[in-house]
Amino acid sequence: MGKYILKRLGQMVLVLIAVSVLIFAMVRITPSDPVASMTKGKNVSEETRQELREHYHLDKSQPEQYVIWITGVLHGDFGESYQYKQSVDYLISQRIGTTLGLVLMAGLIAMVIAIPVGVLSAVKRNTWLDKLLSVITLILVASPVFLTALVLMMVFALKLHWFPSIYQGNGIREMILPAIALAMNMVALTSRITRTTMIEQLNSDYIRTATAKGLPQRQVILKYALKNALIPIITVTSIQVGSMLVGAVLVESVFAMGGLGDLLISGIKSADYPVVQGVTLLMVFVFLCINLLVDILYAVLDPRIRMK
Repeated sequence: MGKYILKRLGQMVLVLIAVSVLIFAMVRITPSDPVASMTKGKNVSEETRQELREHYHLDKSQPEQYVIWITGVLHGDFGESYQYKQSVDYLISQRIGTTLGLVLMAGLIAMVIAIPVGVLSAVKRNTWLDKLLSVITLILVASPVFLTALVLMMVFALKLHWFPSIYQGNGIREMILPAIALAMNMVALTSRITRTTMIEQLNSDYIRTATAKGLPQRQVILKYALKNALIPIITVTSIQVGSMLVGAVLVESVFAMGGLGDLLISGIKSADYPVVQGVTLLMVFVFLCINLLVDILYAVLDPRIRMK
C-alpha cells in the first residue's frame, strides 16, 4: 500500500507542475494589461506605470516571472494581489472556509440523496417510480447549476421566505440553499450511475445464488450488490466533487457568498494575475487531493488495484 500511495503522490506532483505552467501561460494569453487595470481612472505618469511593472516583476520575461511565482508558491507565498494590495494567500485564507464548507455540505447532501435514489430505482426498475425518478434526474442533469440556484432562490427565498437569499456568514441555515443548488447536478449523475451499476449487480449470478439461499432482500441488496457497485459510484462522485469547485464559483456569485469564486471572478475582471493563478492552482490541488483519496479507497475496496 505504501508504494502505491508514493506512486500516486509522484504522479500528483508531476500533474501540479504541468498545470502550474498551463495556468501561468493561459493567464498571460489574455489581452488585459494589469498595470492599465491598476491605474484605470487615475492620472498617473509613465514613470509610475514603470515602477508598478518593476514592483510586480511585469518588466521581466515570462519565464523569469514563472520562476519567481512558482518559487514563492513552494514557500507558501502566492504573491501580492494587484487589486487588493494584500498577499494572495491571506485573501484565500479569508475565503476558503466558505467555499470548502459549501462544497462539503453539497457533497454530503448529494450522497445522502443520490445513492438511496439510485438503489431504489434499480430495485423498482421499469416501474412508474423508476420512470418518475429517471425523468427528474434527466431534468436535473440538463439544468445548469446557476439556473438551479436562481430557481431555488426565487421559490424558497424570495417567495416562500424559508431561507435567506443572500449569504452573510451567520450560520449553516444560510448555506443550505446554495448547497442544495450545487448538489442537484451531482445527485442526478450519481443516482443514474448507481442505478445502472446496481442493475448489473442484481442480474449477476452471485446475487441469484444469494437469493436462492433465502437471504433477506435487504442483506442481498446492501451487503452484496451495493458493495460491489461502489467503485464506479466512487469514480463518478470524485469527479463530481471536483467539478463542484467550478460550480461553486457560479453558486457563490448568485448568493453573494464572497468565497473563492467571488475572488476568482474579481481577479479575472481586473487582470489580477496572482489572484487568478493562486486560486486556480489551489482548486486543482484540492481536486488532485480528492482523486488521491479516491485512489487509496479503490485500493482498500479492491486490493488488485494496488498491483497496477
